[in-house]
Amino acid sequence: MIGSVQRAMRLLETVAAHEYGAPAKQLARETGLALPTTYHLLRTLVHEGYLRRDKGLFFLGEAAERLSGSGARQKRRSTIVDALAHWRDTLGVPVYYAVYREGEIEVMCVSDTPANPAVEEWADFRETGHAHAVGQCLLSQLDEEARRDHLDRYPVQPLTPYTVRDNHSLLRRLERIRRMEPVTERQEYALGAVCAAIPLTLGTTAATMAISLPAHQADRLLPAARQLQAEMGRRLGSLALSISM
Repeated sequence: MIGSVQRAMRLLETVAAHEYGAPAKQLARETGLALPTTYHLLRTLVHEGYLRRDKGLFFLGEAAERLSGSGARQKRRSTIVDALAHWRDTLGVPVYYAVYREGEIEVMCVSDTPANPAVEEWADFRETGHAHAVGQCLLSQLDEEARRDHLDRYPVQPLTPYTVRDNHSLLRRLERIRRMEPVTERQEYALGAVCAAIPLTLGTTAATMAISLPAHQADRLLPAARQLQAEMGRRLGSLALSISM
């Protein structure tokens, strides 16, 4: 153990407990540190940005707040990862989580197993949203202007014989998708694979949870998607807090 590190951490924890700041003498008393040692550590922590001093009181600094923010993001991500792993094992299928952020499709997390592998990303998911269930589900949650903007940047292109053929056909399909209904595609992105995506709109963020199956198990797709949707409904509260990971 490195004693100076332990003492510095003890000081940080003590400062964090004082929302309105605390003077050096009080911090020394509460941590059980000698006053000269406390002053030395406080000066170092202020210099490094982990604390700030204002009118003789010490507060958490920007560096400590960045650490706190990173920890909160990791906790939110852990919530999503744990949920995906649970649904993966319950349903026996790969599970995907994706969002539409700043004009791009972002697959944030994939949970699969060797026995039930995810679909291989052989063509960039961001550029082929027209072909896979994840992209179609996210695009269906956007307004018409945002959809057209996306397709101007990433126009429809055939990936398999089953892929939608042009922008107009895709837009008509997206308009027919009913709110909160699973979006399915069958071998449009990859031959031998079928996928379903569940819309997850929280605030202004368009998001989705999705599953995939081998084409010969296509009869399982919609029942598994419905089960996923029910599972998601039971955990909507924790997902809402974690959606912006």
